[in-house]
Amino acid sequence: MSFSTDYNWEGKVLLVAEDEDFNYIFLEEILMDTKAKIIRAHDGQEALDILEANPNIDLILMDMQMPIMNGYDATRNIKKIKNEIPIIAQTAYHYGEAYEEIMAAGCDDFVSKPIDIGGLKDMIERFLF
Repeated sequence: MSFSTDYNWEGKVLLVAEDEDFNYIFLEEILMDTKAKIIRAHDGQEALDILEANPNIDLILMDMQMPIMNGYDATRNIKKIKNEIPIIAQTAYHYGEAYEEIMAAGCDDFVSKPIDIGGLKDMIERFLF
């Protein structure tokens, strides 16, 4: 699986909060060529803990349906600590269904699964630069 892009996010750190291995590996694979450092959290609580230990995280990709602490609660807690960090929600819901709840939790934008690779990279690029 290779995608040719001109994205260079060297020096940027992305936190991917995703409990499903398949979904995480997919995201890791499509983001690998950007040169960004990728850190994984398996649930919302772990995402919160990782952010507190790594203040240099530039952006978070947040799955909304996770065990222990879901993405909605994790986003609310993260925004209390570091409001300026962009959080992009990943959800299986389509526009409208959970949009208001996602935005009310504090997410800056969202992508629906299955993820449009080009659209996701463009969105991340907008938030990083």
